[in-house]
Amino acid sequence: MKSYFYIILLMIMSTSLLAQSNFKAQQLTFERVKQAYGEKWNSLQKELKKDQITGKFSLYIAAYKAERKLEIWLKENNQKQYKLFKVYPFCQHSGVLGPKLKEGDLQIPEGFYYITAFNPLSNFHLSLGINYPNSIDLLRSANEKPGSDIYIHGKCETVGCIPITDDKIKEVYVLATEARNGGQNQIPVHIYPFKITDTNLNKYLAQFPQHKAFWINLQQGYNYFEKYRRVPQVIELTNAYQFK
Repeated sequence: MKSYFYIILLMIMSTSLLAQSNFKAQQLTFERVKQAYGEKWNSLQKELKKDQITGKFSLYIAAYKAERKLEIWLKENNQKQYKLFKVYPFCQHSGVLGPKLKEGDLQIPEGFYYITAFNPLSNFHLSLGINYPNSIDLLRSANEKPGSDIYIHGKCETVGCIPITDDKIKEVYVLATEARNGGQNQIPVHIYPFKITDTNLNKYLAQFPQHKAFWINLQQGYNYFEKYRRVPQVIELTNAYQFK
């Protein structure tokens, strides 16, 4: 019985590893992804080598709405700390500071998410979808429809997503594909209203006092990464995030 169990376990592990290593190959069957690799991968590899990233790596994405910046952080899988690799500007923006509350409000969400979709056939060239709404978003939306389909994508138009142009999404999509293919099953995407320093918090709370409790909660996750350069484990409680 034990040997049978181990055989089954090995089969499951082998299938998982095969699917993992085939992710890039599957993505490359799509013309836009193939084109993105052809245009961007050689130069990205040179930049990775310059940053002493030569093996498989993990990816962390941080977005800041007030600054309109998308930060790409990387670390080799045998390292503990992330290093800033690239920063891309939002090429368009919708809504104001504060979380997304309902469908159609044009708001970019705020909170702690991860990539759930690679879309090589996007209407916005290439796109990476996140798991909005999470449980805290659903609670905040109450009886309203929270909306969905939040992506980092190409082109330069938005009603609540993060567009960075076709040219730049090629780079981000390739890096996300490499991270996923290298074993990172959950790529974190943390979206902040702004860089949540105490100075910025006080500045923006003067204009948006209704978000005080929420932004102070987000600041805990922001501070953890700033201090340790590691992505915290995020736990969604009833109405707030907890970090480990």
